[in-house]
Amino acid sequence: MAALFRGSRNLLQRFNKHVDPVLGRPQQVRKKCVDASCIVESHTVVWFSRPVSSRSMASKTPVGFIGLGNMGSPMAKNLLKHGYPVIATDVFPESCKELQDEGAQILDTPAEVADKADRIITMLPSSPNVVEVYTGTNGILKKVKKGTLLIDSSTIDPLVSREMAFAAEKMGAVFMDAPVSGGVGAASLAKLTFMVGGVEEEYTAAQELLTCMGANVVYCGPVGTGQAAKICNNMLLAIGMIGTAETMNLGIRLGLDPKLLVQILNMSSGRCWSSDTYNPVPGVMEGVPSANNYQGGFGTTLMAKDLGLAQHTATNTKTSIPLGSLAHQIYRIMCARGYANKDFSSVFQFLREQDEDPETKGD
Repeated sequence: MAALFRGSRNLLQRFNKHVDPVLGRPQQVRKKCVDASCIVESHTVVWFSRPVSSRSMASKTPVGFIGLGNMGSPMAKNLLKHGYPVIATDVFPESCKELQDEGAQILDTPAEVADKADRIITMLPSSPNVVEVYTGTNGILKKVKKGTLLIDSSTIDPLVSREMAFAAEKMGAVFMDAPVSGGVGAASLAKLTFMVGGVEEEYTAAQELLTCMGANVVYCGPVGTGQAAKICNNMLLAIGMIGTAETMNLGIRLGLDPKLLVQILNMSSGRCWSSDTYNPVPGVMEGVPSANNYQGGFGTTLMAKDLGLAQHTATNTKTSIPLGSLAHQIYRIMCARGYANKDFSSVFQFLREQDEDPETKGD
């Protein structure tokens, strides 16, 4: 652990290397239009003056859903509960069975879904998965119909969102990024927060579907700004969770009862979501991953991935994120130390193990 903190100084010196901005203004700008709806092709901004399609509130015609993992499955179920026929697929067929039992139509490929639905939601693990599902051999864009509304709720690089928007535009479709916050519990209860980026004129049509799955739907701006908001949120979440875990660990080692310490924190200025809603200490709170051996919830691997996105965009925009960079290092180390499939709040357990490891202690 000591080596980890010693290495952070070198990291901070490296992350402001000379790279063209992703979220700022790139060096090459072809065309700028009034509505500020931009997408990117090969790191070059392309601006469009009008939306691809104009649609009123969509009716309850079939909705495509691609990606039925821990988040996607409950989201698709909530669409079914609101009366929307769902046409779905997933790379793992076993993930489709439960949704099929509830009435969804299951197809084999994203292209087949695109052939039967003109509104499609994707919820995928990473940028490469999104690229494959949209532009691959059996991807959405192979069969997409003109005017189709494509909503991607994955958490990915904003640049990839803009590239997908450009590819969709060429096919006559509309792409919007709409990553979520809230985790599996909020997905099941339809209480997610959606951060939406895309053509503003299409926001109402997207909102109709998203409100079936979430309690908050926020328009952020052009394509990619939804991802920007999500990346910033998750960086703060990671920093806050590490801080809460450190605080709880120190208090326990000083002889404080953890439940008493939490009570004090939550009535004081140190209160935060990680302390009062998602506490990382086993036995302090019911219904959270720490009460279930850190099973379920938001995986350490996914947090490391999101922090990697934050690091990448910070480097490209020459933005200093010393705590975000250190959080990224910690979660990467956790993945290598057997925590990859545990909830990200297991950082508390990780810190406790560092205390007990003689190799991490000083002389």
